[in-house]
Amino acid sequence: MNSLAQQLKDSAAAGSYSLSCGVDELRAAANEANFAVFDTELKGVKGKQNLLGALASAAKFPPEFGMNWDALADDLCDLSWHGGVTGYVLLLRNASDTLGLSANDREIAQDILADTVVYWRQRKKPFWIFFV
Repeated sequence: MNSLAQQLKDSAAAGSYSLSCGVDELRAAANEANFAVFDTELKGVKGKQNLLGALASAAKFPPEFGMNWDALADDLCDLSWHGGVTGYVLLLRNASDTLGLSANDREIAQDILADTVVYWRQRKKPFWIFFV
């Protein structure tokens, strides 16, 4: 197993980072480590509903996804429809500093993402967030 794939398996190190390698290299390592990869394009995304839609599409949330913050938190901490994987990588491509959100919504989104990392860390399953 290559060193990047090995690093991805470290749930204690998982968190939110700027990607320091190529997307293809990360994707190959994630595949080698048996991770689900959620590739989210955020260029031009503005507003809560658009962000939620982009995340739901990337992670293939169930059709009954409620398009609200509680539903996002619930689905990111479930992901049972991605069974058999050993971890998760969320790629956030072309995200603006504000994620296209108001200050209040940005804080909520950031809290949900941080809580998701902790949730999966407690279950010894890495959840990585990379800004590309």
